[in-house]
This record gives sequence, structure tokens and C-alpha cells, in this order.
Amino acid sequence: MADKHYRSLLKAVSWRLTGSVDTLIISYLITGRFTYAFAISGVELFTKVGLYYAHERVWEKLSFGLVKQPEKDKPNYDI
Repeated sequence: MADKHYRSLLKAVSWRLTGSVDTLIISYLITGRFTYAFAISGVELFTKVGLYYAHERVWEKLSFGLVKQPEKDKPNYDI
């Protein structure tokens, strides 16, 4: 099975929300300012959603590391 484009996009968004909270916390700990922390995490939220989506779609086209599963519902005519 392959992911639909909207599934890849939703995965990208959910992952980036998680990552952006992490970036927000780290940015605040480093800068000590919520203004900078929100600016940094806000910018990277949008750039990394696009990068993750593109990355996901490229990997969807690669067969590297995939194993073809036998079809269970296909009739066997080799008698």
C-alpha cells in the first residue's frame, strides 16, 4: 500500500507541531525570550512541513527496503 498525498501532508503537519514545541522550548532555554522562541519555532514550522512532505514523497517512490507481499486473494491456477 502507498500513502495518499493528504496522508503524507497530515503526517508532516503532526510531526512538525511536535517538533515545533520542542524547538520553542529549546529556543526559549537558549535565548531566554519568548518572542525569539516563538519567531524561531514559527518559521521552522512552515519550512520543515514542506521539507518533510517532499522527503516523504521521494521515499514513497523508492523501492529500497521494501518486500513484495504475496497476494492472498489472487486465485492460484497452477494445478
